[in-house]
Amino acid sequence: MKRFLGMDVYTAARLRLEEVFDSFERVYVSFSGGKDSGVAVQLALDIAREKGRLPLDVLHIDLEAWYAHTAAFVSRIMTRPDVRPHWICLPLRLRNSVSQLQPHWLCWDPDARPLWVRALPEYPGVIAEEGYFPWFRRGMEFEEFSPLFAEEFAGGRSCACIVAIRSDESLNRFRTIASATKRRWHGKSWSTVLPSGVVNIYPIYDWRTEDIWTATGRNGWDYNRIYDLMHMAGVSIHQMRLCQPYGDDQRRGLWLFKMLEPETWTKVVGRVQGANFGNRYVELSGNVFGNMRICLPEGHTWQSYAGFLLETMPPHLADHYRAKIGTFLRWWARHGVESVPQEADPALEARHKAPSWRRICKVLLKNDYWCRGLSFSQTRRDLERQTRIIMKYMDL
Repeated sequence: MKRFLGMDVYTAARLRLEEVFDSFERVYVSFSGGKDSGVAVQLALDIAREKGRLPLDVLHIDLEAWYAHTAAFVSRIMTRPDVRPHWICLPLRLRNSVSQLQPHWLCWDPDARPLWVRALPEYPGVIAEEGYFPWFRRGMEFEEFSPLFAEEFAGGRSCACIVAIRSDESLNRFRTIASATKRRWHGKSWSTVLPSGVVNIYPIYDWRTEDIWTATGRNGWDYNRIYDLMHMAGVSIHQMRLCQPYGDDQRRGLWLFKMLEPETWTKVVGRVQGANFGNRYVELSGNVFGNMRICLPEGHTWQSYAGFLLETMPPHLADHYRAKIGTFLRWWARHGVESVPQEADPALEARHKAPSWRRICKVLLKNDYWCRGLSFSQTRRDLERQTRIIMKYMDL
């Protein structure tokens, strides 16, 4: 249940940050270049200034392929004199949901330098040498890099990382705040203690989108100008998202690149396999992504069609999906469904309340790598298994 504090969210966020700067030896902000993290970093700068804690350490993990306006906003924040930048431009492995042949891609891949969407930033604080961190390896996942950086930055001292997540953005982010199992700092619901001892702080977790823009306007804070273009394109403030464009959810916004920044769009298309295909078909019905109605080819059952789809995939990708489907089938068998039907009530399938081979086919057709359509989510075990499978087939 929500418990109201008797104050506005801006005042509450300031009090949280004041407590953080008073309690931790080391503090840094995780800054993505979007509206939420832009507010968090500038609010933290205000508090750090009052507490005599400038310059403020700011971590930015640069994923290469995004709007020129985002790059400009990041540059303005990371080159401020009151910011100590940790600007990461290393080859991390990212999800590519618009191609089955290339399910991942490597940002800042040295072997693909001529195709880079942007030139490497040349500012103080940019970290582009792969040997800079002794624990870094080419192709690390974003989720692997972040906690290792936090541990390195802490250096054995008390450390807090300010993260600009808001609970009304998604169910997963709400769970981060509402979870009864996560370890908290001093019982604060707006914190999570990582295994390394570093504490993630969520000072604006209770803000709504309207609060973000109200605070930005009233305080005269800088912001990413791409939001102005999105507004002119008719995108609701609640639908504006800035993430790497090829992800499972973010591909829905691929069309915006072409409309808002045509020059960036031409580079995005050339950088990652399947980007133009994803833009063209992401909102269409049919078998391209399976977003709406999907059709069963003549001569197939849904089960045989699933087998056919798996046979057409690269071996390492097919093995990944087979493992997920096997887990899905075993779970339903334990819950009384020994033989999964070819089809079920479409409404129940959509709500993930009934198993069917049609539902499995839809996951395969959507290139839903983490099988969210089968009620899965990405886990650490998945990352480890994915690495083993890729090494097996690539002879690494």
